[in-house]
Amino acid sequence: MQKKTALLIAFAFVIKTAAAQVYKNQKAPIAERVKDLLGRMTLEEKVGQMSMNSLKGSMQNPIAYGVCESPFTNIRDIASLSVSAKKYAREKTRLGIPPIQIGECLHGQLAAGATIFPQAIAQGSTWNPALIQKMGSVIAYEASSSGVDQALSPLFDLIRDPRYGRNEECYAEDPYLVSRMGTSFVIGMQGDPAQTINGIGKDKVMCTAKHFAAYSIPVAGINLAPASVGERELRSMFLPPFKDAVQKANIYALMPAYNEIDGVPAHANKWLLQTILRQDWGFKGYVFSDYEGLKHLYTFHHIAKDAGAAALTGLNAGIDLEAPSSDVYGKLIELVKTGKVKEQQIDSAVARILTVKFKAGLFEKALPDTSALKRRVHTPDHIALSQQIAEESIILLKNEKQLLPLNVNSLKSLAVVGPNANQVQYGDYSSTRDSRSGTTVLEGIKQLVGSKVRINYAKGCALSGSDKSGFAQAVDVVKNSDAVVVVLGTTSVVFSGVGWNGHAPESEPEDPFTCGEGYDVTDINPDGVQRELLQEIYKTGKPVVLVLVHGRPQSITWEKENIPAIIEAWYPGERGGNAIANILFGKVNPSGRLTVSIPQSTGHIPVFYNHVASNKGFYHNPGSPEKPGQDYVFSSPDVLFPFGYGLSYTSFKYSNLQVAAQLFGKGGEAIVSVDVTNSGNREGKEVVQMYLGNKVNSVTTPVMALKGFDKISLKPGETKTVKFMIKPEDIAIWNNDMKLVTEPGTVDVVIARSAEDVVLKKTLEYKE
Repeated sequence: MQKKTALLIAFAFVIKTAAAQVYKNQKAPIAERVKDLLGRMTLEEKVGQMSMNSLKGSMQNPIAYGVCESPFTNIRDIASLSVSAKKYAREKTRLGIPPIQIGECLHGQLAAGATIFPQAIAQGSTWNPALIQKMGSVIAYEASSSGVDQALSPLFDLIRDPRYGRNEECYAEDPYLVSRMGTSFVIGMQGDPAQTINGIGKDKVMCTAKHFAAYSIPVAGINLAPASVGERELRSMFLPPFKDAVQKANIYALMPAYNEIDGVPAHANKWLLQTILRQDWGFKGYVFSDYEGLKHLYTFHHIAKDAGAAALTGLNAGIDLEAPSSDVYGKLIELVKTGKVKEQQIDSAVARILTVKFKAGLFEKALPDTSALKRRVHTPDHIALSQQIAEESIILLKNEKQLLPLNVNSLKSLAVVGPNANQVQYGDYSSTRDSRSGTTVLEGIKQLVGSKVRINYAKGCALSGSDKSGFAQAVDVVKNSDAVVVVLGTTSVVFSGVGWNGHAPESEPEDPFTCGEGYDVTDINPDGVQRELLQEIYKTGKPVVLVLVHGRPQSITWEKENIPAIIEAWYPGERGGNAIANILFGKVNPSGRLTVSIPQSTGHIPVFYNHVASNKGFYHNPGSPEKPGQDYVFSSPDVLFPFGYGLSYTSFKYSNLQVAAQLFGKGGEAIVSVDVTNSGNREGKEVVQMYLGNKVNSVTTPVMALKGFDKISLKPGETKTVKFMIKPEDIAIWNNDMKLVTEPGTVDVVIARSAEDVVLKKTLEYKE
């Protein structure tokens, strides 16, 4: 009897213990797991969940951290550290709460050994969301292999000022295009939103929408400067991509911007983070501070007197977690104890963080398998995808007298000249710019032509500076060649000088960074003496092809006027040299299109296609140095190259534009169709663009706005019908009462090759 009683007591204890550890029960509802775990935590443990540390640093504290950052090193070392840090959190901290491992994944994981994809501005230029979704899936597969749980990407900012160094990290100047590309990236990384409502699947990674909001329009183009923007423009242009990230892609985290709007820094903006993000949009994830963003409240913005005041401000605004350290939120413990902060506020923030952890399966997730890295990371298929994205992103801006494609059979010699000709450039958030990590343009051309064409190379000049001592050699090389490819551009910041395979770099260039985060400029002409080098080469009379490898739109007015062929390549990833060579020699037909308007000069900034009517002046009497006028006295307000622009080696004909109904109303839709024919003699891809515009509204609205696009592939003579759907929300506006409404009236449905090349147009009426 005593033995039976003892067994019953033991069994009851086991049952009670299991019930008491609901948070460890994978089958229990997430809300119950969160409630159970939160009830067990001390105040110090809660604040620990609102903090960040490095993987290595997290193993020196008995309190578990909310997130840990992957170090800037090679992917194998990251995986090893991940195993150690996560084991420590599970086994050596009181409650065994694993951290979220953070990784930078803007265009591939920021780790030596991972596949390097084209920079975001190039990704946007593909106009191919399906391709970017596939890329996101590959990046997640690689990053998760080294333990990464959350990516600090993508950016949903708009490109509006070429002086600003972070343009390269953005997709486009247009909110619809940014939304399409950004949500595709997120779905590729996180998984289907229908699934991610419940959890993150195997080989997937959570994403972070940044920078919320209007970060990319700083006054004078200086990073972190205020955004001068009204509420209507903010709601119409800058917020929609973030809203789609939340509601269409179910993004798990959001990062506020460094900047302020109307005197309120984003990290203190309760209206943005609480009213709009959580109440209006229903965001269920957590808010992750930008690095030292909370600290900036008292060191930079001066709206808080010290760290304690900043902690109170940030928490009230809706910031859940501080990065990269607990300089500010470490003060929350004392603030709670002194009654200045209610512990319920802490609980709300921690609950959001824990919910994300349970959804991501962190308590059950297997530790990284370091033995599997070789077969999972930087595979031939992943490298090939990087090259495909590069090939679809490259834009043919000019091709006078069909100089391109070059014919390998008719060329005996080719000069390859310029500071970026024999140097890889990947852009910001890269681990290296060591040329051993990828293919340069020079190497790509050599691989393609083999022994058929003699290649003569000269650097000519550096990317910046005034040294012209290399001009003579470059001109001599060009004179002894049949034609010349000149590769100019910029170089962007890389992290920690990590070389190829994570070792100390042997061949990193000495050029100072001229683009990327914190590298803004006052002049958007080509840097240094690059234009002067090009002009000297032009004087030789040899056929010149200009290739731009850079991270920001540059003013190439002289180049457009004088150079017969121009290619925009942005930062094209590790196989960029091969992709550019394939375009140059016609193995691939260029299909990239501009996602930004290129200005004539720095003085024309800002330029963007979706402007209001008054934006281009009143007098419409543009002047020139020879004949002064108005709007402007010595120039026109026109762009150099328009949004959506790009040439091909074939031609496309548009016909048979149909709008299924000339009238539609609330809850209705209008179907638009157009036939596109490849009227040339090469297979090619065309980006079919649909804009809406010329509508009378109660507030001023853009003259036109992109509301549909499709990238299609056509063989010579082939015709395809492209369809778009127009809904009332596509012509909705924020009215005088700051309400989102669709007002009755007519709108032009425009099919175009670019924002300035309208092909077909019909009128559609909306009636309530």
